[in-house]
Amino acid sequence: MRRSIPLVAAALGAALTLAACGGGDTDTEDTGAATEETGGAGDGGTLTVWVDETRQAAVESAAAAFEEETGTTVETVLKNFDDIRADFLAQVPTGEGPDLTVGASDWLGEFTTNGVVAPVELGDLAGDFEEIAIEAWTYDGQIYGLPYAIENIAIIRNTALADSTPATFDEMIAQGRAAGTTYPFLVQVGEDGDPYTMYPFQTSFGAEVFAQDAEGAYLPELELGGEPGTAFAQWLKAQADAGVLSTSMTYDIAVEAFKNGESPYILGGPWMLSTFEGMDLAVDPIPSAGGEPARPFSGVPGFYVNAQSDNQLIASDFLTGYMATEEAQVALYEAGNRLPALTAAADVASEDPLTAGFRVVAEDALPSPALPEMGAVWSFWGATEAGIISGSIEPVAGWEKMVTDIQAAIDAAS
Repeated sequence: MRRSIPLVAAALGAALTLAACGGGDTDTEDTGAATEETGGAGDGGTLTVWVDETRQAAVESAAAAFEEETGTTVETVLKNFDDIRADFLAQVPTGEGPDLTVGASDWLGEFTTNGVVAPVELGDLAGDFEEIAIEAWTYDGQIYGLPYAIENIAIIRNTALADSTPATFDEMIAQGRAAGTTYPFLVQVGEDGDPYTMYPFQTSFGAEVFAQDAEGAYLPELELGGEPGTAFAQWLKAQADAGVLSTSMTYDIAVEAFKNGESPYILGGPWMLSTFEGMDLAVDPIPSAGGEPARPFSGVPGFYVNAQSDNQLIASDFLTGYMATEEAQVALYEAGNRLPALTAAADVASEDPLTAGFRVVAEDALPSPALPEMGAVWSFWGATEAGIISGSIEPVAGWEKMVTDIQAAIDAAS
């Protein structure tokens, strides 16, 4: 469940690139370390896959068909998703780790910098996926895995309290106040800030985090500063003064308030929907606060291939032949409620109007940057937004200092 910004990036350390050795003790009994054994099932060998609880059943179903048809034994190792990134970085350079792992697309820059993942040749199959999914898994012109889902935030609306979501933020707040509920609109902030969730409002001011080239690839050039950035910072303060934004509004408080009918609108993702079961809902585009389109980040979960694996060809065959099928991707959707990355599966999932609503927003979303430099951004970004909202940081000076501090951290790590 994504509740806020990718705090894992900050938790992994201030350095932009983790040390390849990992430094800690490794328990190979429950990490599913890949070995050089190749006699697991007939002549097919053994493939080890790290999965989390949400994806386990869908992966094992595809693995059963793969085992039957190829003679390869597929061993799935259950991992806490929050542990996978650091464990994979630590174990692969030592010859440990799985042949394949589930993961997030925004780990890609760090993984390629550390040389722990191998490209996957999709060929014509790439055209069967949603465009943003392939963009998210492409780095330096190569595709480094198989995407299976697309996740982004949107406005979730209680249709009993509001019959539409207006095109502008101010109109939405006015309509929310007219509903007579406790809150006109709910969005999590928290004491640490939440730039992931606030990003669509920031992009509506034209202040994206990094520059992009003509093909949409991110460049390590900050775009947070200048007049667009400071205009957004001033907007944050104005919304705090108006009682719309507060650092006391956490994820749990916001979700519970929406569940209890205390607001017609909440900004959130598909991971919230199970909490709202039984409510009459709609999913709508995010209103613009700054005049330009409000474009959220789009995360694209998928599967990586271990660059040190002796089974890369088998791993690629499993991904392209068995995890890239409509059946497998629909199964993953049913397990996690995320829009499938494979277009045919996305069409099936979009028969649900809520999924269709998230898909509409995804069409204009921005892939979460996979640049290693992104590791220097999150903590400064969140703390500054929270400080502006709480009143402890002056908007313009504070935002400009944040940009300077982020650039200094990037320069120090390069």
